[in-house]
Amino acid sequence: MIRSPLTHALLVASVLASTPLIAQNATEADVWSSVASLRQRMDSGALTCQALVQQFDSRITRIDQSGPMLRAVIERNPDAAKLAAELDAQHSAGKSLGVLHGIPVLLKDNIDTGDRMLTSAGSLALMDAPAPRDASLVERLRKNGALILGKANLSEWANMRSGHASSGWSARGGQTRNPYVLDRNPCGSSAGSAAAVAAGLVTVAIGSETDGSIICPAASNGIVGIKPTLGLVSRSGIVPISHNQDTAGPLARNVADAAALLSVIAGSDSGDPATADADKHATDYTRFLDPNGLKGKRIGVVRQMAGAEPNADRVLEQSIALMKAQGAVIVDPVELPHLKDLGDAEMIVLLYDLKHDMDAYLATRTDLKVKTLADLIAFNQREAAREMPWFGQELFEQAQAKGPLTDKVYIDALAKAKRLSGKEGIDAALAAHHLDALLAPSWGPAFMTDPVLGDHVVSGDPTVGGASQPAAVAGYPSITVPADFAHDLPVGIVLFGAKWSEPTLISLAYAYEQHSKIYRAPRFLDTVGGKPQISASP
Repeated sequence: MIRSPLTHALLVASVLASTPLIAQNATEADVWSSVASLRQRMDSGALTCQALVQQFDSRITRIDQSGPMLRAVIERNPDAAKLAAELDAQHSAGKSLGVLHGIPVLLKDNIDTGDRMLTSAGSLALMDAPAPRDASLVERLRKNGALILGKANLSEWANMRSGHASSGWSARGGQTRNPYVLDRNPCGSSAGSAAAVAAGLVTVAIGSETDGSIICPAASNGIVGIKPTLGLVSRSGIVPISHNQDTAGPLARNVADAAALLSVIAGSDSGDPATADADKHATDYTRFLDPNGLKGKRIGVVRQMAGAEPNADRVLEQSIALMKAQGAVIVDPVELPHLKDLGDAEMIVLLYDLKHDMDAYLATRTDLKVKTLADLIAFNQREAAREMPWFGQELFEQAQAKGPLTDKVYIDALAKAKRLSGKEGIDAALAAHHLDALLAPSWGPAFMTDPVLGDHVVSGDPTVGGASQPAAVAGYPSITVPADFAHDLPVGIVLFGAKWSEPTLISLAYAYEQHSKIYRAPRFLDTVGGKPQISASP
């Protein structure tokens, strides 16, 4: 099922050689191009999907599987070349499937695909067989012409197996590295998705977040990440943690690409009751890409989420100044009530949900030997040398000890978490100052990868910050954009707001991005102040 780089390269070369439409060559510039630019080149006949896939495939072999060894891509689609040829043929026949026609997309390896690729959540326990069908969001991608290039590495089980884990590590894929500085951590469970986009291994990718797993890797890898409103994007066919907080979302190098990707994957799905109202709110989010989007908007600065890391604080001040210069009304400070009261209730909810939701998901994977969370725990114990070389599974074990979702402790914790984060938290802060959005540093610069001690950052950590928790617990949207660099490491800011406020957040983020213009490609430094391992400039 998993081919060696050589075997994969020979397969790609064989299919490409048998396909007549491949005269147009992809260039290094195409690797860094936006979705809109790639579509323009394809529409003009200057570029084919096949050529673009070949370019990305070569780059994955050169950078991800060798060279700097990012380990961001856990599996490449063995049918990519064939699918690219079909998409090119459709394009030549005048049939355009949509804005993503011919655009390669990577999926986090907790998103089901009903093809020859595996969906493993990074675990060896789920490698018996592929998923039986596409996740709902994958169906939407394919219908819009996107090419699923492969699966991205992740923190195994989306970082919900142990509180001692190293983000970006999985037994199946190894440790993902940050492309800006290789000994730094890519952060969050969507580590491979973010690192791959940042490194030019794919145009856009899909990640998922329960709390921080889109926002932190996007910020740490210098790209844009959107954590949508809970229920805007279907979770059907995604390996779960919590139906109360899980959501998939876009990762891209710019806001326009992230908006385009969100436009495709958003919408109602009968398989996910949380999306019942999604069609009422899903739209073409690229309509909100206004370079003057900051003008007249009221943005509140949550100082409680600053003050933890000096580089992040400096970047926040720069960002505030830019927003003011572009006509935003900055309310500073704005208190976010109950910020310190969310953690215990959130963890109770996540542990209960993990047991319930994981068992429900595994019931859809009938070809697997593991059927329950208890089976996963037993598997990890048997395969401890491969599955637990650095950290254990205490969160799995705590979840397994929980009772049903009818337990009063769960019901009370869920009600408390939603009330304090939503109505009495974000909603209250927005209403008190008539705000359009709230602003905070995303995280500080990426921390060192440490397999012995695990991550040095969690949301709200006093040394490096983290601003994902309120929106994650409430189920409200947030977006992070690159804001500057510190010691060659990206630093981002995060904007978050009310439920279904994606249009406002995208408009604000796009306007900020257009006037800050700080993006630069990674140089793959071996360490801070070290030497580049490969040339990666656009």
